[in-house]
Amino acid sequence: MDVQKRIGTAFARLSLRNKLLFSMLVAVLFISVTIAFVARWILVSSLTGELEMRGSAIAHSVAERGASHILDNNIPPLLSLIFDEVRLHERRDLISYIFIEDQQGEVLAHTLTRPLPETLRGNPLPPGAEESTKLMEDGDRSIYDIAVPINEGLYRIGAVHVGLNKDHIDSLVAKLRLTFLGFISGVIVITLFLSGYLTRHIAQPVTRLTRLADEISQGNFDVPLAVDGESDWDNRSCPAFKNTDLPCWHLDQSTLGDDGTLRRCAHCAFYHEVEGDELVQLGNSFRNMVWSIRLYRHRLRESEEKYRSLFDSGPDPIFVVELASGEIRDANPRAEELYGYERGDLVGRSFVLLGPEHNAECLQRFRDECETGCVYYPKLIHYRRDNEPFFVNMHACPISYRGRSAIIVAAADITEMIEKDAQLIQAAKMKTLGEMSAGVAHELNQPLNAIKMGSEYLALEGEGLAIGDGQRREVLAEISTQVDRASEIINTLRAFGRKSDLITEKVDLNAPVRAVLSMIRRQFELENIRFDLELTDGLSPFLGHSNRLQQVFFNLFTNARDAIDAYEPENGENPRRISIRTGMTEGRAWAEVGDTGGGIPENVRAKIFEPFFTTKETGQGMGLGLAISYGIVKDYGGEIRIQSGPGQGTVFRLEFPVAAPGGSA
Repeated sequence: MDVQKRIGTAFARLSLRNKLLFSMLVAVLFISVTIAFVARWILVSSLTGELEMRGSAIAHSVAERGASHILDNNIPPLLSLIFDEVRLHERRDLISYIFIEDQQGEVLAHTLTRPLPETLRGNPLPPGAEESTKLMEDGDRSIYDIAVPINEGLYRIGAVHVGLNKDHIDSLVAKLRLTFLGFISGVIVITLFLSGYLTRHIAQPVTRLTRLADEISQGNFDVPLAVDGESDWDNRSCPAFKNTDLPCWHLDQSTLGDDGTLRRCAHCAFYHEVEGDELVQLGNSFRNMVWSIRLYRHRLRESEEKYRSLFDSGPDPIFVVELASGEIRDANPRAEELYGYERGDLVGRSFVLLGPEHNAECLQRFRDECETGCVYYPKLIHYRRDNEPFFVNMHACPISYRGRSAIIVAAADITEMIEKDAQLIQAAKMKTLGEMSAGVAHELNQPLNAIKMGSEYLALEGEGLAIGDGQRREVLAEISTQVDRASEIINTLRAFGRKSDLITEKVDLNAPVRAVLSMIRRQFELENIRFDLELTDGLSPFLGHSNRLQQVFFNLFTNARDAIDAYEPENGENPRRISIRTGMTEGRAWAEVGDTGGGIPENVRAKIFEPFFTTKETGQGMGLGLAISYGIVKDYGGEIRIQSGPGQGTVFRLEFPVAAPGGSA
């Protein structure tokens, strides 16, 4: 690193105050040194020239007044003349000697008390010269010798030599230099004092800002904000600080309303602009900024405390799950209570372990960034610490937790509701079985009659009736067929009466339709109701449960029967038919159940799926059939819609999303 870079690095490390002070000192020193050199050159040259002019004037004066004495060869007056000149006032310190030469260069008189040294005669006056000056050495002394001619008319009759003491001249110059350096030093000292005062005053706002910024960077927002020497701001003077519903005027002006309450902040107690010093303006702006941060930090702390209280006191388990690792980062006390884990065991535990069947799908859905909003998962199975399963409705929303992507999950325990729902469905099934008893008895009576007739026919062989082998095999085959039919009816009834399982499986939509028809078709036909079937084979399966869907179709069929029974057209012609169609549309399996009843009025259509809503007479129904059907269809991600009009019958259309290839059953 060269010197210039070192100086630059050292200068960069200086504080602003020292930089200003250093810069001002350098400028003052440069100007002072420049002035010193210029003044020295001017003053020393002027002083030396002035003294030389004085010596020259003395020499000319002696030459003018001594010319007559030289012509008269009167030496004593000449001596008196030059001694008077030497001893006059301060000249005694300036003039070392005066001597006079004649035309031939002989010394006529001198002021020395000793013989005139030959070394002092080394400045001869050239012919025709008006003056000659030369520095001479006399022992350890230096002397400026000034020689001027003594003229009488046009002729030179001699010369006068005046020796000026160089040490005296140097002494005068030294005194002048010392005085000047003292003046310069005084100027520098005064400048140093003023510079220090000014730089400290200039850098003071920056120093305060730096101290304030250091405190804030360490998280201390309660540091006093008096950066410009004013008193600190009192929080009690700001309405927006005490009442978080009020806006902060200089930041939330857009939220100000027209009512007088919000206008109380129109004249902010703290925010104001200053003019003049840019550093003071900077300090004022910084203080405004810190005040705003303090205000909103106060509001944020209140908000965090509020939501932390909601998080801890929430009636449902709430988890914060990190997306990248799938680990639980936080959980509320309700989660500990429901899942049976201590908080320390939950934090850091994989969220998937609480619900292996669905939680991984939930995490992956947010990891793929296909979801930016909240997601609702109904009726999921989670497990307690002892692996006991229970049902939850789960809401998951994306959040940022400590700088990382995460989701906040609320899991509401619905096990009790599910059990009651299952009991309600089961009760409805028992009621259905009771309603089907007559039809089932008729269904069973037919194969039993056939079996009885076949067995009686075979018994005739023992009474002597000859029965051929072909007839015997035919009768035995019919008996076997009727036994299988009776067994099928009984198995269907047993499966229908069994309590439904909530575990999903792949279901062909035609299967529950056929199962229900096998139980009720004969009974409906006894009531003069016919079925029109258009069941499409090869439907893609969807995730559901056949037993629960049988309940749905049974409710739709019985409602269709009731609508047909209740409808009395004006022309008396009621075809009394129920049409059932299934098919596939845009990746969804659908089924339609239509009737030839009187239709559903428009003002009733929006309410028929509400629990306990019924249009039947008292004692004819509780209004739970369609509500239960609607819940079952929704559980499997399906939709149920109605097409109906007065006198045009009603069509219920059910649609279910087909299962993905290889999806879990």
